[in-house]
Amino acid sequence: MISRRPSWDVYFMSVASLVKDRSTCLRRQVGAALVKEKQILATGYNGAPSGISHCDEQGCLRTRLEVPSGKQHEICRGLHAEQNVLLQAARHGVSVKGSTLYVTNFPCSICAKMIVNAGILEVVYADEYPDPRALEFLQEAGITLRRVSLKEPAGTRDSGGEEARRT
Repeated sequence: MISRRPSWDVYFMSVASLVKDRSTCLRRQVGAALVKEKQILATGYNGAPSGISHCDEQGCLRTRLEVPSGKQHEICRGLHAEQNVLLQAARHGVSVKGSTLYVTNFPCSICAKMIVNAGILEVVYADEYPDPRALEFLQEAGITLRRVSLKEPAGTRDSGGEEARRT
């Protein structure tokens, strides 16, 4: 009998997808959830730091200057979802070493370096992001990378047992 429960991957990716709904970025909404031993440690989405006007209020400087996606991150007023999830964990004293990051888009190279130094072991993502340097960094560091769709094929629902690891 097939369970009606989603697999753990789909469950945590669904959480990350819901979190992205809080994003105030006008270009791309991204959500992230850090998970360890099937427990959510922290969540984050892309947007301006607390106490600073959001892009949906101020407008997007990168759009006004016609900056292409993936370029000149430093002029953006927002933080990436991966940065915010790490900062939320740190703010609350939660170690992320050995955790898995579920994120709706593949990380950029800046976030990839942070992921490596945070001790995250696996990145599970739903959608691609064109940053070959990020892929190089994560692969060189030995971080497991998996792409997961929110739409599960028939017969893949969680039956309550451990999921098989995919490489």
